[in-house]
Amino acid sequence: MIRCIACLVVASSAAFGMCAMSQAPAPTAPKAPTAPAGTAATDGFTSLFDGRTLAGWGGDTQGYVVEDGAIKCTPAGRNLHSVGEYGDFHLKLQFKLAPGSNNGIGIRAPKDGDAAFEGMEIQVLDDTAAKWKDLKDWQFCCSVYGVVPARRGHLKPVGEWNEEEIIAKGSHITVKLNGHVVVDADVAEASRGGTADGRDHPGLKRASGHIHFCGHGDPVWFRAIEIKELK
Repeated sequence: MIRCIACLVVASSAAFGMCAMSQAPAPTAPKAPTAPAGTAATDGFTSLFDGRTLAGWGGDTQGYVVEDGAIKCTPAGRNLHSVGEYGDFHLKLQFKLAPGSNNGIGIRAPKDGDAAFEGMEIQVLDDTAAKWKDLKDWQFCCSVYGVVPARRGHLKPVGEWNEEEIIAKGSHITVKLNGHVVVDADVAEASRGGTADGRDHPGLKRASGHIHFCGHGDPVWFRAIEIKELK
């Protein structure tokens, strides 16, 4: 009798354990780790964003927030810049646009001033929006603003993540969008005799400077930001 009661207890406990296991929520997949800002990523690249904070960034740190592992430009967002300066480099990142969004990636720019002129600005823009229908070709997404127009047709639909690469080697600038080369130009040659927009761009001659996100208060997201200095 005692043995039978013990068997019932064991059986009951086992059944309860099986029931508890069946009702337990399925484990969620772990998030991919993000390299802290300033640490080595892969293939010689260094992470500029830790996925959680704006460590390693200066300027308008109040106008940008970290949201779901990305740097987001808020309605107050203007210029956010890297703490470090870079000359010849290979920059990789991902960006996502909202309808009509306008931003830019400044390169070799000083901390202050308009990165599009004091450095160079690579356009980040939903150029499919109706409000941008009258743009000049040097204003389209991934163009070197005012200097070199980008080839079109490779921007993903609004709300999807785009992969971008910017390679600066001397005066030669290459921009890749989603695996396609959309700019491949020597900006010194492109501006010889005057720039496309007819304005002065002293930043074309700068040898180094900061990386900027050039906000206009539109929601734009950036993530997976990595850079490799070229020798």
